Amino acid sequence: MSTAPPAIEVDGLDFRYPGDGAEQPRVLDGVQLTVPAGARCLLVGANGAGKTTLLHVLAGRYLVAPSQVRVLARPAFHDTSLAHRVAFLGGKFPFDVDVAVHEVLARQPDVEPARRDRLLAILGVDPKWRMHRVSDGQRRRVQILLGLLRPSELLLLDEVTTDLDVIARADLLAFLRDESQAQGLTILYATHIFDGLDVWATHVAHLAHGRIRSLQPIDQIPELARLRAAGASSPLLRLVEGWLREL
Repeated sequence: MSTAPPAIEVDGLDFRYPGDGAEQPRVLDGVQLTVPAGARCLLVGANGAGKTTLLHVLAGRYLVAPSQVRVLARPAFHDTSLAHRVAFLGGKFPFDVDVAVHEVLARQPDVEPARRDRLLAILGVDPKWRMHRVSDGQRRRVQILLGLLRPSELLLLDEVTTDLDVIARADLLAFLRDESQAQGLTILYATHIFDGLDVWATHVAHLAHGRIRSLQPIDQIPELARLRAAGASSPLLRLVEGWLREL
């Protein structure tokens, strides 16, 4: 891991969505989270645990105190320079206008052609695709392509591989691992699909009921080591399933 300052520092974060008069329920409750630079950290938890909200806060989409949420040693919401250093991928991508992918790419400035072409090949995107005719899976591939066209220092992923087939997902994860190892990219990846991630991830963070229950290097989780030693199939999946059933 890098000796640089942590890529993510969250200190006692409480968060509620704005409401109309009545106080809204707390979505994040005293969150403490420190993710080292260069980590590939899985963010796991049940539906409604607060994973998407936490990712949005880290991406600077909600006003929070500068001292509570810092990414790349800067306040997540208040420092506008982070827009060029932090990438968020997730949510719906309702881009269904009658335009070809190559036309969209032509409007993207300062893109390295070799990187663009490599991502086109990894994701299997045909530049001739017209966005109003593609499937949901193809539209997701274009979303990922556009989100990764430029290198970033922190990548926040919210269930973006759900619509990808096995080959596209494996190739994308390999690309991101290479970016992390060679460029120091830090990745926080919220997902419910764990195939292949036990050898891809460096850390696992468990979020439950708005709180971080644990953050550990993946090779230092005793329960995971026991599952591997016992020859369990899909040991990471079994580990996370056990955590979720305990709550």
